[in-house]
Amino acid sequence: MFPLNVPNALTLVRILLVPVLVAVLLQAAPNGSWIAAGVFALAAVTDTVDGYLARSRRSVTTFGKVMDPIADKLLVAAALISLVSLGRVDAWVAMVIIAREFAVSGLRVAAGVQGVVIPASRLGKAKTITQVAAILALIAAHHPGQAWVQILVYLAVVITLASGADYFLNFRRRIEEARERVTFRAAERG
Repeated sequence: MFPLNVPNALTLVRILLVPVLVAVLLQAAPNGSWIAAGVFALAAVTDTVDGYLARSRRSVTTFGKVMDPIADKLLVAAALISLVSLGRVDAWVAMVIIAREFAVSGLRVAAGVQGVVIPASRLGKAKTITQVAAILALIAAHHPGQAWVQILVYLAVVITLASGADYFLNFRRRIEEARERVTFRAAERG
């Protein structure tokens, strides 16, 4: 069982908002796009708030460390897949973003197995902000093909790719540093 503190509860709320977002997005209801944008924005805000509360209250848990990024990826993937099905975003855009999310998650697991932690980077945070902005624009805009929406989408793709490359480069550097520490300790004992 996991501790049900406020940050963990917010993570669970974000996960529960995913099917609500998909249902609202895919329904042809009056003002449905605005409602979907509100649901997505609420879910995105819970990500910021749960992280802040977990750190400030020193209530970071294993559940939160694992489920928070999963909740984020579920939200982004569900929104993008729904937007592709509605014809509001190209499938390749969704695939690039979703593939990066899975690749970095796999990288973090591989690093964890080797005792290496890869913290969130500034590029990773910029990636999240641009993805949220682009997805909100795609949901709320009456015409998702408008130049300003497309600029946000392509900016999100570029920053997503750059942050993915950054994580992979940092992974390699951290693995090399960990090996050097192990080699140094072995030489000291030897």
